[in-house]
Amino acid sequence: MGKSIPKFGPMAYFWGLNGVVRAIRWAGMARRWQALQWAHVNALPIRNLLNYPHPLLAREGWPFIALSVLLAIAGHWLGSWAWGLPLDVVVVFVVQFFRDPPRLIPSDIDAVLSPADGRVIKVERTFDPYAQREAILISVFMNVFNVHSNRASVDGVVRSIDYSAGKFLNASLDKASSENERNAMVIDAQFHGQTQTITLVQVAGLIARRILCYASVGQALTKGERYGFIRFGSRVDVYLPIDATVKVSPGDKVKATATVLAKL
Repeated sequence: MGKSIPKFGPMAYFWGLNGVVRAIRWAGMARRWQALQWAHVNALPIRNLLNYPHPLLAREGWPFIALSVLLAIAGHWLGSWAWGLPLDVVVVFVVQFFRDPPRLIPSDIDAVLSPADGRVIKVERTFDPYAQREAILISVFMNVFNVHSNRASVDGVVRSIDYSAGKFLNASLDKASSENERNAMVIDAQFHGQTQTITLVQVAGLIARRILCYASVGQALTKGERYGFIRFGSRVDVYLPIDATVKVSPGDKVKATATVLAKL
């Protein structure tokens, strides 16, 4: 008779996961060091790299990550590989969903930065119902594989925040902007001594059930500053002044802070 295969216990799973976490941590430190070197060479601001609140994994995801790991441990300990493997896949999915890496901030003072990772699904002239003006709308759709941390597009002061309860339609649909649950933040920004208004609207999606916004009225935001999070698929609508020069097109993939959506 052949030797029996030892049962995969929780301690083995823990140390294996610990190795993965260590690898991710070292990789993150290497990326941060490389980013700092790049920022130094190109004279880019590095404030967002040095004071980032939670490198690699968003704090909003810590409870979900912990729960998925505990379930995976229980699945391996109480069941078999057949039970544990799907739970391992869930752990990997949850960890990748809540990743939240720091980003470099472009030095161009005229730039309006993307507030989210994702794909541009709309660029059009429309009416901004939150700032009551004609505007250019750029919509960025986030799927479940994108980073879901939201960052300020400009340096400015929050004029108003307007939360609206609503439906949970697919965020890629046009009517999601007006019918889904959403949170709109109007920012007054200074460009060459003139006040320009930028509106950022977090829109919940088909699976997204929680919009988080940490900014408050009167707060001064800086470009690239983390101001919110949306869980599990959604979009962010960006309303720009009508004379803005748009730098993206529908179908373009963008990254929060790193991609310039437009110039004023």
